[in-house]
Amino acid sequence: FMLLPLSSFAQDASSPYVVSDGISSIHILPTQDVNKELKGNLPLSGALTYHGGPVMVTQSTYAIFWLPASGHLQNGAATHMSALYQPVLKAFLADYAGHGISNNSTQYYQVVSSTTTYVHDTSGFAAAVVDTDAYPASGCTDSATPGDCITDEQIQAEIQHVITANHWTAGPAKMFLMFTSSGEGSCFNSGSSSCAYTAYCAYHGYFGSGSSEVIYGNEPYLDRAGCTISNLPHGDLAADSSANVASHEMTEAATDPQLNAWWDSGNGEEIGDLCGWTFGTNTWDSGKANQMWNGDFYELQREYDNHVSGCVQVGP
Repeated sequence: FMLLPLSSFAQDASSPYVVSDGISSIHILPTQDVNKELKGNLPLSGALTYHGGPVMVTQSTYAIFWLPASGHLQNGAATHMSALYQPVLKAFLADYAGHGISNNSTQYYQVVSSTTTYVHDTSGFAAAVVDTDAYPASGCTDSATPGDCITDEQIQAEIQHVITANHWTAGPAKMFLMFTSSGEGSCFNSGSSSCAYTAYCAYHGYFGSGSSEVIYGNEPYLDRAGCTISNLPHGDLAADSSANVASHEMTEAATDPQLNAWWDSGNGEEIGDLCGWTFGTNTWDSGKANQMWNGDFYELQREYDNHVSGCVQVGP
């Protein structure tokens, strides 16, 4: 696969939410503690502004649950995903399109050759697979998961491998979400400068171009303080918390897949960052959920609505 030069990421690379090595960049969802620190130090946010890059006009999602057949992490500890983890996340991906959060994204657009095209609320869940490949030797050091850490480069390589092995195709209308096992950490690179559970709870990025472009999200297993939510519609800490974070990454990727479309010029926050870890009113499931889609309940953070200059649970 091909990594694009930093110049492809425009000025968003200066944002505290962006981690870059000059070749590749990711946009992180900070942990709750880091998010609070950033909010305290950044100037007041403004509306999202358009910076000329593409949006995902439609978004088909693919879930990759990376559970090695060996049943072990790099340090020999057992891999684990709860019984509800995959079912809840697959249901969430199937339910996402056509409802409040995804509908909010329809106000954002791209301009290509003087033609304006808005995000369409016609996303869909395409496929899910359990990836039984062994985790590669740790390429980084995540202090939250000693001995078990994969870099962004290793994640990209595995996503590309899964795409090829399953005869999937990539492209600007598809997003691939990599869900890893409990106990498996990650960092941006071998320098371990930004890592799961201490710096971020998830992130999105992309590599390649044109019909080979891969838009992806790194989704660590969220069973650790700082990345979890308190209201659990399914009674499963990791599953409910991961659905919330996946919603954040999917919505940000829809409106800023290459980190050069929609973000706040003042501090580089994307649509999800502006409303990070805020949930609004819980009107469903006896107060445990703020969304009800197709009879399923979810607790999902709000997203930014330029029309009302604020965070919403349901878009225009």
